[in-house]
Amino acid sequence: MEHGNGWLNATLVYLAAAVLAVPLARLAGLGSIIGYLAAGIAIGPFGLALVTDAQTMLHVAEFGVVLMLFLVGLELEPRRLWSLRRPIFGWGSAQLFGSALLIGGVALAFGVEGRMALVAALALAMSSTAIGLSVLNERNLMTTGAGQTVLSVALFQDIAAIPILALLPLLALGSTGSAGGGWSGALQAVAVVAGIVFGGRLLLRPALRWIAGSKTPEIFTAASLLLVVATAALMQSVGLSMALGAFLAGVLLAESEYRRELETDLEPFKGLLLGLFFIAVGMGIDFAVVLEHPAIVAAVVAGFLAVKALVLGLMARFIPVPLAERPVFVILLAQGGEFGFVVLQTAQGAGVIAGTASSLLVAAIALSMLLTPVLLVLADRYWPAHIARHAAAGRPPELAEPQQAPIIIAGFGRYGQIVGRLLAANGMTATVLEHNAEHIESLRRFGWKAFYGDATRLDLLRMAGAAQASVFVLAIDDVEQSVECATLVREHFPQCTLVARARNAVHYARLRQLGLVYVERETLDSSLMSGRRVLELTGMRPHEARSQAMKFRRHSIDLLEEMVPHFADEGRLIAIARQGRQQFEQTWAREREQRGGGARGAWHTSERD
Repeated sequence: MEHGNGWLNATLVYLAAAVLAVPLARLAGLGSIIGYLAAGIAIGPFGLALVTDAQTMLHVAEFGVVLMLFLVGLELEPRRLWSLRRPIFGWGSAQLFGSALLIGGVALAFGVEGRMALVAALALAMSSTAIGLSVLNERNLMTTGAGQTVLSVALFQDIAAIPILALLPLLALGSTGSAGGGWSGALQAVAVVAGIVFGGRLLLRPALRWIAGSKTPEIFTAASLLLVVATAALMQSVGLSMALGAFLAGVLLAESEYRRELETDLEPFKGLLLGLFFIAVGMGIDFAVVLEHPAIVAAVVAGFLAVKALVLGLMARFIPVPLAERPVFVILLAQGGEFGFVVLQTAQGAGVIAGTASSLLVAAIALSMLLTPVLLVLADRYWPAHIARHAAAGRPPELAEPQQAPIIIAGFGRYGQIVGRLLAANGMTATVLEHNAEHIESLRRFGWKAFYGDATRLDLLRMAGAAQASVFVLAIDDVEQSVECATLVREHFPQCTLVARARNAVHYARLRQLGLVYVERETLDSSLMSGRRVLELTGMRPHEARSQAMKFRRHSIDLLEEMVPHFADEGRLIAIARQGRQQFEQTWAREREQRGGGARGAWHTSERD
């Protein structure tokens, strides 16, 4: 009973810490990962000491990384994985061995013994798969160039577990039979991987089909967990990365008809266990070692981050990773990783590295993982300004001579490009201003004549020909910059007719209050087109569906125009929105009665948009 209470109390502490820390971290703009890490520090041995057995929880929570790699594998069909073979083995080996070589060289230069330097280099060269892929998913960057390279390097590191763990016994002091054991272990590992690949292709789909035939959802969920656990256990039995085995199982099922059901069943478990993993990492930071040797720990953290950042910076130029994505690419792969803990633990057990040195390196890896979300926040804050300076220094150039086009388009993203393409299709030319330097490079490759520039600068607007232009299309994404640009154009170029894009109702109101007449909300018409299609699919005749959509559009605009003068008074806004909705529903109900019934035309909308 006592044991049961202990388990219940630990669960209560973990969940309470996560629920309190993660929302606070996200409110502070630091992301959920640093919230979990902070929660672990707070409840761990060097915080409130509510939980003291961090290692046991770390072993349990590592299963979150396993589930994450399984779900990543489900998104990669074998053909796509085969297409990534060069990034995996090319860039993956360049990162791992390049970083290990430099870190080992620096360690030797400071007098570290050879075998210890090799172990430290291999451990510190690893990166955190858990943090890396979590950040990529959180930022929706998995499909970008940086995201695919981070995934490739992470997969190579898991594959590299086979020779690295086989190598460690060979380094053991006074070991005579290690070599044979090491190589036999490597052969067993290869045999297990081959068994998972070939056996999985023959057995997994028929087994899942048979289980799904029972029509018992909870049993299918249990089977999904059993599949991942069994694969991970097989890999662990031969000393390999559990995550690699789960990834292989996911790839084998990527083309299965049960892929989506597996994802749905396992996603909640993955999120919870990943959170526990980060909490356990925070708990495991040995602050006693940090406080005893603060200068050494700081030097190790700064040193290996700098060395790996150098290697990754060179890689980013050759891959190439777009300039805007380089901070994410470098920061996510420069940190230490959870596999570094395994390398150090194994090396310490084999007598290759002393316990004090192992604790110091473990603390350094954990601190680098703790620093990663902070570095990402700093990069988000300061890197865009660097890109702007880089672009202004000569790539791409700003306007070098005055332009004469009668139309100016400020902002050439998804919205501005549609306007530009329509104009070009009708033989009209426009001067295009865009503040995203890399976006301009891609636009020019497609034949667009776009110029880098901040449309809130008066001198740039003059150079763009705003004094002679007749139409100014305001398609800037940022609301504050859009309003500032509209103010400048209204004040200094009154002959220009402004046609503006509004992101939402508040943006619409601010532009209308400046006196702009032609303002369109970016999602209104596309949403109405989808609504028209739904009405048609439910049996309404096409011309009637169009009529209802246009009526809705007129009412929506009229209601928003009525709200424009009152956007500073939230109570008044809500009252107008409710009154407008009631009037519209009453009108629609009367029309349905006149038509003799029909589909229920209940109208629902947000009171602020």
